[in-house]
Amino acid sequence: MKSFAALLVLASGLANAEPVPLFDGKSLDGWKIQGADYWKVVDGVVTGQSDEKKKNSILWTKKDFTDFALDLEFRFSGHIDSGVFLRHMNEQIQIGISGSLKRDMTASPYIGSKRGYPVEAEGVKELLKEGEWNSMRIVAKGNHYAVTLNGKEVMNYDSDTARDKGPIGLQVHPGVEMKVEFRGLTLEELAE
Repeated sequence: MKSFAALLVLASGLANAEPVPLFDGKSLDGWKIQGADYWKVVDGVVTGQSDEKKKNSILWTKKDFTDFALDLEFRFSGHIDSGVFLRHMNEQIQIGISGSLKRDMTASPYIGSKRGYPVEAEGVKELLKEGEWNSMRIVAKGNHYAVTLNGKEVMNYDSDTARDKGPIGLQVHPGVEMKVEFRGLTLEELAE
């Protein structure tokens, strides 16, 4: 019986698609900008940088995704308010300072309809390297989200407002003059 269960786990892992790059290293092909035109490619890095107008800007994938594991690296310095939207604007994994809480909430889920963070990622202060590249893995499987930061799982959350399918977005938050960089964006679609 035990070997049958192991075989099922192995088979489900084989059903997952191979990770594919979401960014070609040269252009924003496959992406679209909503809001201010703050996104560009600089030296092979997706860069979101606002100006003195401090407007909202989201870089969305043109493709929708269901269940996935998203791997990326991000870098920032100073006060930023960014994040990764999961399938729609209501659900986000925060990067940087929360505008409402006035403290770093990196790797925590922000749920817009709840106007806050239902759980806080653990151990981020010790893991986050400001001004350096940080790795993040976000797994969205159904309504469950898990985040790994620099190799350590820091957050698990079951959302009651998750959508089944939608794009992935990168944010430059309004009201903040900031710069955030992303690279190594790859996505593995997970079997249902």
